Amino acid sequence: MTTPKKITVVGASLAGLRAVQSLRREGFDGEITLVGAETHLPYNRPPLSKAMLRGDDDIQLPGAEELGDGWLPGRRATALDAARRTVTLDDGAEVAHDGLVIATGARPRAIGGGARTLRTVEDALELRRELEAGHEHVVVIGGGFIGGEVASTARELGHKVTLIDSGSHPMRDGLGEVAASWLAGLHERSGVELITGTRVTAVEDGRVVLSDGRTVAAGLVVAGVGVTPNTEWLEGSGLLLDDGVVCDQALFASGRADIVAAGDVARWPHPLYGGASVRVEHWSNANDQGAVAARNLLAGPERATPYRDVPNFATSVHGSRIQTAGLPHLADTAEVVAGAPQDDKFAVAFSRDGALVGAVAVNSPKDLIKLKKAIYEAS
Repeated sequence: MTTPKKITVVGASLAGLRAVQSLRREGFDGEITLVGAETHLPYNRPPLSKAMLRGDDDIQLPGAEELGDGWLPGRRATALDAARRTVTLDDGAEVAHDGLVIATGARPRAIGGGARTLRTVEDALELRRELEAGHEHVVVIGGGFIGGEVASTARELGHKVTLIDSGSHPMRDGLGEVAASWLAGLHERSGVELITGTRVTAVEDGRVVLSDGRTVAAGLVVAGVGVTPNTEWLEGSGLLLDDGVVCDQALFASGRADIVAAGDVARWPHPLYGGASVRVEHWSNANDQGAVAARNLLAGPERATPYRDVPNFATSVHGSRIQTAGLPHLADTAEVVAGAPQDDKFAVAFSRDGALVGAVAVNSPKDLIKLKKAIYEAS
């Protein structure tokens, strides 16, 4: 493969920024065009559901100010012609390339009825205004990390909060039974009304309607019910799409030597888990994957490095730090290996066929580090 001379990066969030920075660190002196749907410089998304709701707007990513003239803010990609190697923008302009990084991320699933979602600076500012307006009752739909953090922040700000989750416990799939049960207890101890095992069927007229027939009055409704990868602009491009851009182990789009993907939009066979197809939505994955994808694009498929990083994620809820490593949902057994849930400090190891595949640590960062290293070594 000929080394690219003109690279387009579509998506100007964390993965896209890291791709641009990696290209320059690797000595790429060609033309880089960064297409970003938002007008803001690349920023950190995790603080949107925590610090920013409390009034802290310092979220810009380090290095964002170095983008230069190649950054096209407020421009959305609408189509890719892989054969002609052009990306069409929302104003009809075409951007040519001989190398492409897809980092378009994902968007929240909307449920309508006036329920707020949280993904952008504008979303966070609007939600902050709503919270400052003094809504007596905040209802959060979905107990994942966004929903849990919003519920925690709203309680910290003095609001009455109800958290609704369709599972038996919030985050059960990602944390396992022990940690998810502990988390449910933490929400309740912190003053959150927790409703589980039922779905939301409608949000209307200041109330949330549940599948079991109950209704919950709400002044403000926030939905955190998952995301959808932004791949619509790639339909008809010839790329293989399946809940993300399907890639090989080195993050090249299936069948392509000139296109890579990174971050929330990328799906790849993870070499540490027997080639299990995964798509990871967490900050650390976007941060690391953007850099690796860019390096591999320059190196070409024959010299590329498989992306082997152990996924990891962290959240802070009601003053407790929850961290995960690996893919706990792949496990067939789980065991508390340090501390105890009743002490609000413990770690759980997850294994599959006797091999360590994941870990969860609550207020126990040193145990998480040890378990993450063991996951890598076990593979």
